[in-house]
Amino acid sequence: MRSLGRFPMIGIEELRTVKTFAALGPEVLGYLAGAVEDIHLLDGEYFLHEGDERALTVVIEGLVEVTKVVAGIERVIGTRKPGQFFGEVPLTLSTNFPASGRAAGPTRIIRLDVAGYYTLAAMAPAVPEKIGSLARRYLDSLQQLAAEKPDAVARVIGPRRHAKVRELSTFLTRNHVAYETTTLEAPEDGQAYPVLELRDGTSYVDPAMRVPARAVGLDVVPAASDYDVVILGGGPAELTAAVNAAAEGLRTVVIEQLAPGGQAGTSTRIENYTGFPYGISGDDLASRALTQATRLGAEIVVTRTACGIDAESRRVELDGGDVLAARALIVATGVAWRTLELPGAERFLGNGLYYGAAHSDAPLAQGQDICIVGAGNSAGQAAIFFSRYARTVTMLLRGPSLAARMSSYLIEQIEVTAAIHVQPNCRITALQGEKSLHSIVVLDSATGTSTMRQAPAVFVMIGADAVTGWMPARLARDRHGFLLTGPDAADAPGWDQARRPFALETSVPGIFAIGDVRSGSVKRVTAGVGEGGMAIAYTHQYLALAG
Repeated sequence: MRSLGRFPMIGIEELRTVKTFAALGPEVLGYLAGAVEDIHLLDGEYFLHEGDERALTVVIEGLVEVTKVVAGIERVIGTRKPGQFFGEVPLTLSTNFPASGRAAGPTRIIRLDVAGYYTLAAMAPAVPEKIGSLARRYLDSLQQLAAEKPDAVARVIGPRRHAKVRELSTFLTRNHVAYETTTLEAPEDGQAYPVLELRDGTSYVDPAMRVPARAVGLDVVPAASDYDVVILGGGPAELTAAVNAAAEGLRTVVIEQLAPGGQAGTSTRIENYTGFPYGISGDDLASRALTQATRLGAEIVVTRTACGIDAESRRVELDGGDVLAARALIVATGVAWRTLELPGAERFLGNGLYYGAAHSDAPLAQGQDICIVGAGNSAGQAAIFFSRYARTVTMLLRGPSLAARMSSYLIEQIEVTAAIHVQPNCRITALQGEKSLHSIVVLDSATGTSTMRQAPAVFVMIGADAVTGWMPARLARDRHGFLLTGPDAADAPGWDQARRPFALETSVPGIFAIGDVRSGSVKRVTAGVGEGGMAIAYTHQYLALAG
């Protein structure tokens, strides 16, 4: 562990070894020696993270690496040696840290908080002048980095409105893989799509998703067969569980079908997540959690699904035949979007009709008149996002208003966005088009009249259902298929222990359920994150009892 806090006070003579402080008088150096924190770090240990409160850091011994996540990958963008500063930019611009800092080997730093810095500036005006000069130099490099386009590792070729092209593009985007696109206005006769071309010239035609995943370097096979904790699903709850489990030394693997982030990863803007006053996209939130989980040692495996659970041994069978043994199992397989029960709907799937929405869908809406079916937060976030690209966005509601299911901050944004129109008390009764969706028939339930409107793209977000039918019968469910936990699971036939189940424990000891798949869960990102942390606390208690 690092030593953090007020150690035996750093001496005046040691402070004089820092060139900027060498000419300061004894009174100023005495103040500084008493105001700083003396911090000792181990190799690889972080002393601040991107977004942290501004402060001035000076390296006394060792080496500091400055890192920043670019295109989903943490990169070292600079170093600081003894006598050098870190924190010039946020102090000069009154912003939080734009990058993170960690030790590269055993390192000693001193840290001066913002109040102490301004006191020092008043006592020695030469110090802020030097800090400002350094800040201008580093700002130039940060601006260059921000404008840098990540090197594409692949190219996706296919028609604009093609189900499998969209599926592959979404997969690569959600997994933070840099790629380019070649959009064809019309498919070539006899050609299958998508075509994926790699940088080395290798190409794949209409590949199964695991093929491009492996080709671009994602993990698709678990590294081991035995784990302390196996987590099924990769949403916010699951990633939080992975972060907490790995941080406490538990061998942890996350099994995810598509990409880390779950359905929350498709949210264009989450405004009510604590700590992000101006909101954060679901994809960005998932990226940060993924980076944190992997840095702490958790293993993330994508394009894999669980197809069987042995309730007695907590063994999990994956598609493809791999079997994982778990001391504790966390089930967080989420939910699946409900579909439109309309004749021929499957014919337009991915070709005008879409379930859910993602950033990579922006080209589908560009300059179009699109429709969104749904009245929840996901639908509201999608409407606001697409309004930046589409000519118009029409929200089709079964009920009389958005107020029943949508957060007020989203309703307020929708009301002031001219491109968004809300049509209440209606439903789609027919989809029309030849090769792709062209128009829809909308029934006004208040008047009984039907109208046809052009709609080249319809995004459906009408709720979701649990997909738990493949799980063993001993895992008790409610009448909607969601997993029972805690007190609700205690009376289930499968519970055979003298003790009561832990709050997130299912009817099978050692198997926990969190997130949307859990009966009674609050369908909000913040609630899922809380459950992820709680699940690991209960996991420790279970493992202690189990020996």
